[in-house]
Formats: sequence, C-alpha cells, structure tokens
Amino acid sequence: MTDLTDVKAAARKAAFARRKQAHSPAAAQAGVAHLIEALMPFKGKVIAGYMPIRTEITPLPAMAALSAWSTIVIPVIEGAGMPLKFAKWTPDCEMVEGAFGAHVPAVKEYLEPEVVVVPLVAFDARGNRLGYGGGFYDRTLEGLRAKHATPAFGYAYAAQQAEGLPIEPTDQPLDGIVTEQGVTFF
Repeated sequence: MTDLTDVKAAARKAAFARRKQAHSPAAAQAGVAHLIEALMPFKGKVIAGYMPIRTEITPLPAMAALSAWSTIVIPVIEGAGMPLKFAKWTPDCEMVEGAFGAHVPAVKEYLEPEVVVVPLVAFDARGNRLGYGGGFYDRTLEGLRAKHATPAFGYAYAAQQAEGLPIEPTDQPLDGIVTEQGVTFF
C-alpha cells in the first residue's frame, strides 16, 4: 500500500461513518427539492442518476419527477477499469441486480448522459469528491468531458463534507454539490 492509498482508506472509513449517521428517510426527502432545483436548467437533456446502495442518499424521487421532461439514465458497470455505460431508466422499468448490488434495467437502451449526478463517499468545499476507489466515475467523466461539457453534481448528505481530501490528478471535479441543506456550485 502507498501512503496515498492509506490516506484514502482512512478518509473513506471516516466518511462512511458520517454517512451512516446522517442516513435517514427524512434527510433524503429533504434533498429531493434541492436536486430537482439543481437540475432544472438541464430540462430536456439526458440526465444520469444512480440506484442507491448501502447508505447513499436516494435520488429516486427526484429521478422520477425529472423523468416527466428529461430522459433519465443510470450507470451500468461492465468491468473493472472500464468507464460506465448508461441505460435508460423509467420509474416503472423492470430492474435486475447489477454489479455491486446496484440494480440496472433488465432491457438496456444505452444513451450518453449530458449531465451526471454522482454518488460519493465524501466531498470538500472546492468540488473534489472521494468515491469508492474503483475510478468508474473519474474515467467516465473524463471521457464524456473530452467530447463535450458534462456538468457533474455530487449528491450526498451534508455530513459527508470533509477537509483535506486526498486528491489525484485523475480525479474529476464536481460542478456542484447537492445535499439536504441546499445546492452549492463550484
């Protein structure tokens, strides 16, 4: 293990504990209006949400509301070291279990997102994020942003904010963070 690997592991452990403490249906519900507010300027675009796992804040109510005027897609993991692909999602589509326990549409119609809502373990006040360590979102955002501007919004509990996150040159920054307390743009 490198020093950076150890630092990231310690930061993740602390962030998971804060997220677990903050996780509640009431806090998640409070974030819904803020997530919709952050995404309203992108009405009509292809928006990537995600299927929550463990104690992640759930974007599902916002995704369902946004599906009335935008196409919603969710990530599909195809393999380690690969960027994510995104399959069309509707509130009533049939879902099956995918990688890491996250559900994916049973029938996959792949589309490229124009805006991405990113789950995370921790974030800081400068728009940096700490993920699970697989690099899926960093690779994906790098590829998307090489083709066109692709705003990325972290969605998390406010308690997941941290100082001094270990950042690498390959880490893709967020354009905003949405929590149950509001929206911050970077």
